[in-house]
Amino acid sequence: MAEEKEFQDNNDRENVCYMCHRSESKAGRMLKMPGNLHVCVDCLQRTVDSFGNGGAFDMSNLGLSGFPFLGGAGDMMQGMQDLPQDTEQQEVLTGEVVNEDGTPVVEAEEETKEGEDAPKRGMPNISFINLADLQQGFGRRQQVKKKPKRTGPLIDPDKVLPPHKLKEKLDEYVIGQEKAKKAISVAVYNHYKRIIAGERLDNSDGVQIEKSNLLMIGPTGCGKTYIVQTLAKLLDVPLAITDATSLTEAGYIGDDIESVLSKLLAAADNDVERAEIGIVFIDEIDKIAKKNSNRGRDVSGESVQQGLLKLLEGSEVEVPVGASSKNAMVPLTTINTKNILFICGGAFPELEDIIKERMRENTSMGFNADLKDKYDDDENILDNVESEDLRRFGLIPEFLGRLPIVVTLQNLTSEMMVSVLKEPKNAILKQYQKLLELDEVKLEFEDDALLALTKRAEKRKIGARGLRSIIEEIMLDIMYEIPKDDSIGTVIITKDYIENNGAPRIELRG
Repeated sequence: MAEEKEFQDNNDRENVCYMCHRSESKAGRMLKMPGNLHVCVDCLQRTVDSFGNGGAFDMSNLGLSGFPFLGGAGDMMQGMQDLPQDTEQQEVLTGEVVNEDGTPVVEAEEETKEGEDAPKRGMPNISFINLADLQQGFGRRQQVKKKPKRTGPLIDPDKVLPPHKLKEKLDEYVIGQEKAKKAISVAVYNHYKRIIAGERLDNSDGVQIEKSNLLMIGPTGCGKTYIVQTLAKLLDVPLAITDATSLTEAGYIGDDIESVLSKLLAAADNDVERAEIGIVFIDEIDKIAKKNSNRGRDVSGESVQQGLLKLLEGSEVEVPVGASSKNAMVPLTTINTKNILFICGGAFPELEDIIKERMRENTSMGFNADLKDKYDDDENILDNVESEDLRRFGLIPEFLGRLPIVVTLQNLTSEMMVSVLKEPKNAILKQYQKLLELDEVKLEFEDDALLALTKRAEKRKIGARGLRSIIEEIMLDIMYEIPKDDSIGTVIITKDYIENNGAPRIELRG
């Protein structure tokens, strides 16, 4: 029974390379080493190249198709000794070449001191692996479970809802931003409808549907990231959220451009096919704007925009697996980005001033002329943004051309903030009420308290994030004191408590 169970476990699992940690399904067949260790051919070749004077030893000569030396170290060395020899080296080892005085060259080689390694036939200086050390302490074989073969489609067509139903789902989680939710619902529906149709599309007329990436512009705390997270959850597709501020041009300190796709691949559990239909949200995209005052090479600004062009448009990109940059020992895989939806978002501070300046150019003198301060108090000034404004802000035209859909979001008003606190499925107040329910305590907020709370949040000018931080402050003492007293049944948060003029009302149980 034990042997049958071990055999079944081996069938359900695959060996892992000791050096690069790739499984057999990705790295190919493994070389069995002493101590139940396995090394893939690529890692062994790279190691030999690094210690063997630039690739003097070629693993292709070992006849790896049959793996004749899988039995252990002795067979491996024997397989290496059977390699074809270089002509001059063969003459040295056999003593057929002599010095000027007639003495064979091999005698000079035999005068090595006792204890030194004698030269191996057909081998460069290959002392990088100590097989005796590998045998100690490694009794268990490194294995991972085999991934089951996919039987269904990559995307469930039933989850790709039409735009009006997708917006209804977003309304359950996101308050306000009606125009933005409508535009995003249409863009996402068209994108995944195009993927599902796939080969069924008739391209005989020369019409090919291109993907439409999005650019989201809005102040901090207005819900840009939350909308994208909700979309990915509704569609059940991989989502990668990355920060543009950490990206630099390849070769400089920081994350390479391909690290964006590395995070998406990790979110898809290293499934390339599933990653190729995912969503990538690049936040803080305004931080890579071109610096006009910088005369040198802008490695974290304009160069990053240029590096993102091929990703946004759609191309095959080599991506490091499990790392943010490429190097010799990191495995690479190829991802095609033509079906990946890229959404870029940023607060774009001072963009309002650029828009106002452009719109004021149309003002003139006279009775019917527009006043220059006409747009100073316009809260929806971002709705008038144009590509020229973004270009003056610092985004290059090629980058803007690959983000055809521009969506603007507005600041949250006091009424919207109150709704954010109460109405969404994952509302902040509902989270704290559920926490106190675990202690059998009911939590209530008066309406005046909620208005006072939103006024405090507006002063911080950080949107919905301000609501969370303020609630954390006011709930700290309550969450600390409640577990002390089992008689507390209800806690009511009042306006005076929010304004630091009183304490919350406490009602006892029973």
